[in-house]
Amino acid sequence: MTLPQALFQLLIGPLELVFDVVYIIARELSGSGWISIFALSITVNLMLLPLYRRADAIQEAERAREAALAPWVSHIKKTFTGDERFMMLRTYYRQNRYQPFHALKGSLPLLLEIPFFIAAYHYLSHLEDLQGMPFGPIADLGAPDALLTVAGMPVHVLPVLMTLINLVSGALYTKGLPAKDKVQLYGMALLFLVLLYGSPSGIVIYWTINNLISLLRNLIRFLRGRRAPAAPEERKPPKAFAALRERFPRLGAAAPERADPRLFWGACILLALLTGVLIPSAVVASSPEEFVLLARYRSPLLHVLNAALLAAGTYLVWPGVVYLLSGKRGRAHLALLFWLSATAAIVNYMFFGTHMGTLSAELIYDDDLYFSMAEKLGNLALLLLLAAVLVWLWKTRRRFVRGACLALIVAVFGMSVYNVGSIRAALPSLRRTAQALGGETEKPEFTLSRNGKNVVVIMLDKAISSYLPYLFQEKPELAEQFEGFTYYPNTISYGPCTNIGVPAVYGGYEYTPEEMNRRADESLASKHNEALKLMPALFDAAGYEVTVCEPTYAGYRSIPDLSIYDDYPEIRTYLLESGPFDIVPEYAEVYAAYDEVRIDQIWTRNFFCFSFVKTAPVLLQKPFYNHGGYLNVHLPAQVSNTMSTATGLRSLFLKCYSVLHALPEMTQISDGAENTFVMMSNSTTHEPQLLTEPDYLPAVEVDNTAYDAAHMDRFTLDGRTMRMETSVQMQYYHVNMAAMLQFGAWMDYLRENGVYDNTRIIIAADHGRVLGQFDDMIFGTGRNEDVMVFNPLLLVKDFDSDAFTVDRSFMTNADVPTLAFADLIADPVNPFTGNPVNDDLKYAAEQHIFSTRKFRIQENNGNTFLPGEWYSVHDDIFDMDNWEKLGED
Repeated sequence: MTLPQALFQLLIGPLELVFDVVYIIARELSGSGWISIFALSITVNLMLLPLYRRADAIQEAERAREAALAPWVSHIKKTFTGDERFMMLRTYYRQNRYQPFHALKGSLPLLLEIPFFIAAYHYLSHLEDLQGMPFGPIADLGAPDALLTVAGMPVHVLPVLMTLINLVSGALYTKGLPAKDKVQLYGMALLFLVLLYGSPSGIVIYWTINNLISLLRNLIRFLRGRRAPAAPEERKPPKAFAALRERFPRLGAAAPERADPRLFWGACILLALLTGVLIPSAVVASSPEEFVLLARYRSPLLHVLNAALLAAGTYLVWPGVVYLLSGKRGRAHLALLFWLSATAAIVNYMFFGTHMGTLSAELIYDDDLYFSMAEKLGNLALLLLLAAVLVWLWKTRRRFVRGACLALIVAVFGMSVYNVGSIRAALPSLRRTAQALGGETEKPEFTLSRNGKNVVVIMLDKAISSYLPYLFQEKPELAEQFEGFTYYPNTISYGPCTNIGVPAVYGGYEYTPEEMNRRADESLASKHNEALKLMPALFDAAGYEVTVCEPTYAGYRSIPDLSIYDDYPEIRTYLLESGPFDIVPEYAEVYAAYDEVRIDQIWTRNFFCFSFVKTAPVLLQKPFYNHGGYLNVHLPAQVSNTMSTATGLRSLFLKCYSVLHALPEMTQISDGAENTFVMMSNSTTHEPQLLTEPDYLPAVEVDNTAYDAAHMDRFTLDGRTMRMETSVQMQYYHVNMAAMLQFGAWMDYLRENGVYDNTRIIIAADHGRVLGQFDDMIFGTGRNEDVMVFNPLLLVKDFDSDAFTVDRSFMTNADVPTLAFADLIADPVNPFTGNPVNDDLKYAAEQHIFSTRKFRIQENNGNTFLPGEWYSVHDDIFDMDNWEKLGED
């Protein structure tokens, strides 16, 4: 990050955030972009009005002082020359406690205007909303107005109109002032004409409105005889209020009597540290790999730095400007306000919204934010009580308040240092991975032979079993493409999240959470790696050509560590979703607007916005979160406006989806008789988003309103209706459909190339998702007591099978290795434990399922899983009487 970039983030970044919030709210209320520009200009001017009034008062006072000193200054300049004049002037200024740089106070309104002009120009010039937007006779607010044509040349009228208004406003403002002030203002008006003449008309309209408001303000001042506004501490309260104060002396007693700069700056520092360093560093430290673009490596600490600069600008620089321009009473109120805000922010962050589900790398939760009315009222009541206590402490225990503020700063700083240290510790490994991937030139591919035996195991992350019958009903062609597959609806997973559910998929029954916990003298990471290596190692030993793609959490890292296969040189390994795999050409244009550069922009802005949401009162968290958009008009990731409409794109979804789309391209067909084994994972179904119906293709703009209205009956099958009431439910249905359609196309490719019948294909999920779409699948009142989350997809196609069937036998996703080895490897033995690989444990007793919210491998990475809830189930998982809660452990 360069110094200019850092200064822009510090000074201009906070202003652009305010512009975003105002513009989005105005657009939501009005539905019009040009009205939003008007609202933005008016709002910004109203916000600045107190500052302008105070700046004008300071300017007037400075002019009066200069005028009082002017006679003697003029006399000294006429009488003396050279060093003597200099010494006389310096002595005179010192006697009158005046410094020449005090003259800058006369330029305060101009100095205030410059950063706001830069912010407005940068913001509006990059505002995609304006492109092609008409306004009256102006065809496009994203381009110069070109309202007139003279001699074949376009003439832009709006900048001229803006300048005329500016000149009139300046004439009123400078009436009776020295010539230098007039030259300054007229020069600025002409400079703005030059700067904005060729600018988009939306920007010129914004600044024209600013000038109109300025003209109105100066006209009022002119009609009042240019009387300088009184400083805040000099203003007298209204007579009615004064009378009330006499009658009720304690009225307004909560108001602070004097300013406390130490508490003001302390509270500002506390807010800046909390929102700019502690919260962003905690998110990054939880999984540093997720916040790195390996294709163009940058340290994830840059995200913390960007957030820190935005927070410093928001809570230190601009509040500091307001504080310094305020009078004594205003400063006292600001100190109290920021102390209350800082304390409330800590309470909101520590005690509310702490279990909101999985947070993606784009800082979007799996589910939209939801708070019950009890939580909202409880938070509000606590904040009001806290405010009352803090005001009492402020008035009676000021020294205690200062001590508490200092203690909180030290605590937040200490935790921030710890988080930053954790991130720094991960950097060498991240750099090595980035360098390795940067040198990767081999195209990902795997081989299937026409005359040998092929086994393919695909772990489809979070694929939801219950959807499959409805998907096949809507798309009957899927049943034809999946001919030969057996669907096992009565299948369980051993946990609601990947770190719990996936080891059994790869390693079988020795890697259920219960069995892994039995081996308490070994790390979870080592046991997880064993599971990932079990099938590839055994097939490799049996002479198969083995390919492994994107092994989930290999090395217990979010970006799989392929080095766990170094002891097997014949095994080919690839990273797809987290590596240099290219977006397929068909979607390159769609991806272009949401590529890695845009993701980096998301992080630059939204880490601080995430912190702001987490520290806001509960009532405000959901509207500021804005479905993951964080009130950003440049939508960084998909935001669902309704169950049928959305704007934006999840880049990780497109990356994963592109892998499925490219399966035919990656599949190399051999005429030999070699046997092959392919193991891969894919997260298309893990990244929910709306797609364009009926083809379920990714797009930046999605509007399925008409199709959904005409086809809601597709969610009813055999008299059983699947609840489809929220955008999240629809998003998961869409990505599951998209994955099945891509697999169906791949099945057609395998048939066309003569390798379908001699290929065994297993598609299994690690877990499902709590979605509450079937009342008859809820077996309790707990957070995860919905069968959908423990019911993963399991589809198996055996050799030479020719019909799609449904088998309701009791299955688990730990059956995958046994199904893969069946009739190919006799009596397989786990090479790491010496135990046979079979499904005997499924029949030995009821199955125990482990549920936990500790889904991150960065925190749940000891020798055994952190305590959670245990359930048992047997036989038919759709009989709620077969489920039992065993308790916590």
